[in-house]
Amino acid sequence: MSLSVEAQRIKDLASIQGVRSNQLVGYGLVVGLPGTGETSPFTEQSFRTMLKNFGISLDDNVKPKIKNVAAVAVHAQLPAFSKPGQTIDVTVSSVGEAASLNGGTLLQTFLRGLDGEVYAVAQGSLVVSGFGAEGNDGSRIVSNTPTVGRIANGAVVERSVPTGLMQHDHLTLNLHSPDFSTAQALADVINQRLGADPANGTAIATPLDAASVKVTAPRDVGQRVGFLATIENFEFTPASAPARVVINSRTGTIVIGQDVRLLPAAITHGGLTVTISENAQVDQPNPLANGQTVVNAQSIIDVALDDSRMFAFDPGVTLDQLVRAVNEIGAAPGDLMAILEALQQAGALQGELVVI
Repeated sequence: MSLSVEAQRIKDLASIQGVRSNQLVGYGLVVGLPGTGETSPFTEQSFRTMLKNFGISLDDNVKPKIKNVAAVAVHAQLPAFSKPGQTIDVTVSSVGEAASLNGGTLLQTFLRGLDGEVYAVAQGSLVVSGFGAEGNDGSRIVSNTPTVGRIANGAVVERSVPTGLMQHDHLTLNLHSPDFSTAQALADVINQRLGADPANGTAIATPLDAASVKVTAPRDVGQRVGFLATIENFEFTPASAPARVVINSRTGTIVIGQDVRLLPAAITHGGLTVTISENAQVDQPNPLANGQTVVNAQSIIDVALDDSRMFAFDPGVTLDQLVRAVNEIGAAPGDLMAILEALQQAGALQGELVVI
């Protein structure tokens, strides 16, 4: 199997510095629940505050029955260039002991940014994918997560977030995967396609480090948008990924990069299985023998030794040869993990081994 690195667009490999989404969060109440709400102190306090905002006051000695109300946290992502009046999706999560949010409606909730300002207002009916059921004997069944819901287009943007797109004479492209060779290739394709800066004759694009490339751009808004629309579709060939083996120890998934190589090495693969079982045998005397019942413990030890196999690797063995050799010996994922870790310890693995 031979893998090649193909040309890709700049917009697929890099993003513009300062053009980003922002996290919003708020606290609100979900009402209309079919008895699956809660009566926690902070829910009662929030409920009283809501009624007071509507001009309704309750005596302190009155305890409202609010099993159809739940306190929730609401969060959303505000995309870049979102304008007032546009809508965004929100996720609603219970923060108390509510059993389910299914069938509930979120009341008007302010969503604030990191600076404490309100950027959106959320409200609407929840869509909950999970469900739960409980019997009178205490038995219960739950599918997915009934205490988390979603409202599509459930928040209206009230304030836009300024970006740094027009603040300087240049903009910065940040690579999604930092790499010095890729940063240089990105700068080279822009300079080759657009030439030098007409103002001073210098290069338009200059790599700053492994992740960033500074690009001189027009100050006029219309020209800068057209400039970005042009360069983001330039295609270039990024550098190949580092030689790396990634192992997921929980699932047994192993991903091996195409540039992984092995130095000369010999590997033996075999298994030794020892099984010990206890079998208690009872000896019962005859009725007239005046004897005693005796319990004799019998231990059974079984040892199984699989056929050990050894294979050797020549210098510069490729990914194809490594996978083929491992498949031929019938190694399981756990065995392959042990083989790769042993190769790294022996210094025979030319690449980084990452265990997650």
